[in-house]
Amino acid sequence: MSELTVLDGPDLRRADAATVFVGQRHVPNRADAHRELERTAVEWSSVPWPAGILSFSCYLSVEEDTVLTYVQCAGGNSAQLFVRSFHERAGAGSVEYRLTRSVLPPGSSGSPACVVIATFDVDGAERQERVVSSLVEALDGMPPEQSPGMLSANFHASIDGTRVLNYAEWTSDDAHLAFLDSATRVTTMRVSGDVPGVRPIGFKRYHLHRSITV
Repeated sequence: MSELTVLDGPDLRRADAATVFVGQRHVPNRADAHRELERTAVEWSSVPWPAGILSFSCYLSVEEDTVLTYVQCAGGNSAQLFVRSFHERAGAGSVEYRLTRSVLPPGSSGSPACVVIATFDVDGAERQERVVSSLVEALDGMPPEQSPGMLSANFHASIDGTRVLNYAEWTSDDAHLAFLDSATRVTTMRVSGDVPGVRPIGFKRYHLHRSITV
């Protein structure tokens, strides 16, 4: 296996990433959460990766009750089986997504210290496209003063047509908390709620624990 490189976070929009596997595992307490994070990071760092896996990242929710993994793949059956085997051993399923659209607010700069994962339950590919387009339009029209600290919003559609996931990068937890009181937040909630066959599941804030790439 090629030498692994530690990152400040995954390159979400890298051109060679065809699919992304996202897994979430609930943990009973803070101690278990940190043990799970370290165990998972050590496993991914110590075994050979098959061709097709590009990066692995793991995160802990701010409530310290959920561990999230984000794995980018270039494709290939061996890579898919490898990723799924890790999630099965950890007792958590994974959902396969494709990144479809991204929003980069004008003038945004800085490093992401907070990742917000928002998910939607969706009735098929056509609904996925409609809700992503509606949310992208709402965010593209957002006044800069309503989102200080937002670095990007990256919309993923699950391969099976049942989920949409937004991986949003923020400069801090406080920046995202301020956004929750903005008019743009109200608009995004309205437009997603106006699309039939789309049901918001909710969001969680996460902090990066480890990110590595070949």
